[in-house]
Amino acid sequence: MTVRLNKQSLISLLATAVLLSASAASFAAKQLNLAQSSLHFMSTKNEHITEQHTFKTFSGAIEDNGQLNIKIDLSSVETIIPIRNQRMRELLFDVASFPNATFSAKVDPSLLNLEAGQLETTSVTGQLTLKDKTQDVTLDLVLVGLKGNAVKASTAKPIVLNTQSLGVQEGIDALQSVAMLKSISKTVPVTFSIVFE
Repeated sequence: MTVRLNKQSLISLLATAVLLSASAASFAAKQLNLAQSSLHFMSTKNEHITEQHTFKTFSGAIEDNGQLNIKIDLSSVETIIPIRNQRMRELLFDVASFPNATFSAKVDPSLLNLEAGQLETTSVTGQLTLKDKTQDVTLDLVLVGLKGNAVKASTAKPIVLNTQSLGVQEGIDALQSVAMLKSISKTVPVTFSIVFE
């Protein structure tokens, strides 16, 4: 029996194949579980007052080949003080022009399928992009295998970022001025605990 397909049928079949391929690729990746993840950074003002802040919204995935991509919604910054949230969004991050920060890296694929309870440590160097600046950042990580082939990645020690290297020192100066502070530290420790499943 011979089946003849017209042009429209061929287009439909090709579209279906592309969608199935994209779907398979998405299922192959480990997706970030936001509900079980946290991302914090600290700031120090007036030399001795250190406060912890967080981002409420971020997303990402690790592909089967180890490619890691994270996107942080900078407008989701949470400092507990509403006016400070607004100032950070506007003066520090300029979310109207640069809504997201991103991090990308390559992870050893063998670490993606840890047994539940299995623990591994690793060091990963990737690229952090904030506003229009990209810099290499090295993460020292503790990986723990969870049930359901999930993996939790946590910082073994804080990642210390420099505001000048990140290109946000002008925003820091603006925050210091509007809040009438004596100083804001140029170093920013960052910690996270992220679950991929």
